[in-house]
Amino acid sequence: MAQSGGLLMQKNPDAILILPKLAIQNANCISSPLTWGFPSIAAVLGFVHALQRSCNNKYPTLSFTATAIICHQFYPQVFLPPGTRDMVFRLTRNPVDKSGKTASFSEEGRAHMTLSLLLQVRDAQYYELNEQEAAQMAANILEIAYTLRFAGGSMLAPKHDRNKAKLIDWNFDGSTLKKALRQLLPGFMLISREDLLAEQISTMQSTEPEMTALDALLDIAALHSEPETQDINAENVDWIVRKRPGWIVPIPVGYRSISQLYQPGTIANARDNTIPFAFTECIYSLGQWISPHRIDENSRIFWQYQHDSEKGVYQCICC
Repeated sequence: MAQSGGLLMQKNPDAILILPKLAIQNANCISSPLTWGFPSIAAVLGFVHALQRSCNNKYPTLSFTATAIICHQFYPQVFLPPGTRDMVFRLTRNPVDKSGKTASFSEEGRAHMTLSLLLQVRDAQYYELNEQEAAQMAANILEIAYTLRFAGGSMLAPKHDRNKAKLIDWNFDGSTLKKALRQLLPGFMLISREDLLAEQISTMQSTEPEMTALDALLDIAALHSEPETQDINAENVDWIVRKRPGWIVPIPVGYRSISQLYQPGTIANARDNTIPFAFTECIYSLGQWISPHRIDENSRIFWQYQHDSEKGVYQCICC
């Protein structure tokens, strides 16, 4: 794995495509069976994959190899019912059916958000483009992006012209990328903190060997009220909330097979009967929201797919 510009990646891209301040309405915010909030990394990379396939009609050699995510605004569609402590989702009320009865609907969690994406670009013809052609290429890609769905949500047209997509050359000292990140403030970038989860598992298993990775994940995600002093003889004790090492959140990062690989057409009601099928479960990890200006030479900010067919693992990792 090569290191270029202080940011680790498998291969150096030809350029970085910046899609700034994308406004999205009604995106799915139920990211997994255990988590809700910002859409899953798999949904983000799925959007990027769909964007690449849509762009390949016009740019056949274009590929997006990794993606960085910056969230500027996030508005989950929830409310707090009177007399309760738990938030609930605001659900849609559909028109009545032909008999005058209330139409059925699918319960879903929705959120409105504004985010920016930084895509690593590889294109054999990129260096043949002049400045005007590169600007036109970025504009064309952004125009295609506005026709796609993002995590089930709809893209909204930009309110002003300053949110233009742009291509920047990848340079080996990383200065151009760092400058671009500063221009995307205010916002927070999502990075992987699987190292923190591994550390928590080791700490908990040192005293209680039966603890699992899920126990460690829940322990970090929970709010813990602890006494300020451990003196059992103290008459008055102040209780404080345990501090976390940053804005740490549990996130789904992929899927793992829990069954054998079935031949195409073997499983009834599969979405696609032309490819093999396997039952899967969600893979969980930890992420951290961090301000782009805090990114340093050791930061891994780009997400990409990692697939192991032998182990049945499909995972999104930071590189």
